[in-house]
Amino acid sequence: MKPALAPVFALERLCKSYGTGPAAVHALRGLDLTISPGELLVLLGPSGSGKSTLLNILGGLDRPTSGSACFGNLDLATADDDTLTEYRRRHVGFVFQFYNLIASLTARENVELVSEIADAPMSPDEALQLVGLKERTTHFPAQLSGGEQQRVAIARAIVKRPTVLLCDEPTGALDVATGVKVLESLLHVNETIGTTTLLITHNSDIARIGDRVVHFADGMIRAVEVNARRVAPSQVRW
Repeated sequence: MKPALAPVFALERLCKSYGTGPAAVHALRGLDLTISPGELLVLLGPSGSGKSTLLNILGGLDRPTSGSACFGNLDLATADDDTLTEYRRRHVGFVFQFYNLIASLTARENVELVSEIADAPMSPDEALQLVGLKERTTHFPAQLSGGEQQRVAIARAIVKRPTVLLCDEPTGALDVATGVKVLESLLHVNETIGTTTLLITHNSDIARIGDRVVHFADGMIRAVEVNARRVAPSQVRW
């Protein structure tokens, strides 16, 4: 039997609150969770349930109020700002609902911006090919559909070969056909370069594409479900 790989993330009693006293808002309430290398993990729940707060903490953009969030031996809860900056630069790719591309740059140039600050990046053309945009590298954002712009954003996130890819509602602004293509790109990246991928959604059917589904409500993990039979994005009901 092969030895189990060490988790990419290990969370213990993770809490996040905003404000103090009776008016405090408790965004996360004592989360315990481990996430394995190469896993595609779906965070499922309604708006305000704590999903994005968790993603921001794992991405080094926010800090918990208490508890620990360890990336290997690095506790993101206690790391200083310089360490978190280096962690984001070396290990984390972000994909948000809105693409945030630079309008005056081509698809290749938008991706190239990130490759210039990475230690061992793939080429921008390789990253764009991974998301199915080999023929669109010289197009500007205004010449691309919404789904294509989102796939450029994915290419920009993966060009530095991140350890983890954090996706916050990446299909939220897309129609069905383009949403399917974006999910297919995320799955292809996960399977091809082995990036541990966390995907936020409120659509329970999209959750079926993941290895596991973490069900959120009121800042707590209500259940963790293993998908015994993952489905292809084309089988998702929207």
